[in-house]
Amino acid sequence: MKPLDDRGAREAGQRSSGEPRPQSRLLIPLSVAAPALGVVALVLWIPRLRHSHSHSEPAAVAALPPGATKVDEMLFQARVAKSNNKADEAMALANKAIAAEPNNPRTYYLRGALFESAKQHEQAIADYNEVIRLEPKASQAYQNRGSEHFMLGKFTESVADFDKFLELKPDQKAQHWQRGIACYFAGNFEAGRKQFELHQTVNTNDVENAVWHFLCVARLAGVEKARAALISIKDDHRVPMMRVHDLFAGKATPEEVLAATKKDNPPADELGHRQFYADLYLGLYFEATGDAQRTREYIFKAVERAADNGFMGAVAQVHAELLRRGETKKNAQP
Repeated sequence: MKPLDDRGAREAGQRSSGEPRPQSRLLIPLSVAAPALGVVALVLWIPRLRHSHSHSEPAAVAALPPGATKVDEMLFQARVAKSNNKADEAMALANKAIAAEPNNPRTYYLRGALFESAKQHEQAIADYNEVIRLEPKASQAYQNRGSEHFMLGKFTESVADFDKFLELKPDQKAQHWQRGIACYFAGNFEAGRKQFELHQTVNTNDVENAVWHFLCVARLAGVEKARAALISIKDDHRVPMMRVHDLFAGKATPEEVLAATKKDNPPADELGHRQFYADLYLGLYFEATGDAQRTREYIFKAVERAADNGFMGAVAQVHAELLRRGETKKNAQP
């Protein structure tokens, strides 16, 4: 995946082929957002999910530039605190910066990122609202807010934010697989289908992209037509993704997908990572083929390992919540 990707979650980890995993979209540099905010580009790395494979590497923080203001110093100190896992100190400094300059969009952007890191989604959205109010062309704030809306199950709002981001950054449209997933959950399956077809032009060996395209087509035209239209993938090195592709193609069983996770006797953390993806895509497969019981079984299994699997872990959590709501609603009916 390109700039927006965090599938695989462990940006410092390795593919089974030895190729490095793509950098997570969920490590946001303020140097990306700053031009849109009209401010000095101070580098800001705020990991929202997982720092690295070892969890021991500090976030990268640039030096404070000459002529920095008092608020610049506060924001810099907050970034240093965050990089040292001092979340409370970072938040206190962000609050001081907002109090000192309540019309500075950078202050809200930083605090919004801190709230994201803490999984306080409503608060993050509120701060990104302020960034956008103060600087309507702050493209990264729309992207971040779209992700946060997704985490809360607000899929229509998520798609709208991603669309605004792409209006401001049209060169990113083909990269934006997250938008396709949001479209799927929003029930806009045609838009999702088109997004995954577009993403295929820049990411030709990703089984996940093929599967989400399948899921959209299945909702539009049925499983058999989705299988006939399944995007061909030849060389996704991530285990067990090629067996997942075979499953959706009708060439493998769920048991074969699960067995593939144990290929080459991986260490425990890699095995857990593989099992997460197997469980997630088995749940989605059973949903597409109409097996509600096994959908629930495997989506909830995926949730058990969701915390270590980035945005796709959030997809599992959101999906599980939808299943819970549906069951609650069903049980409440007379």
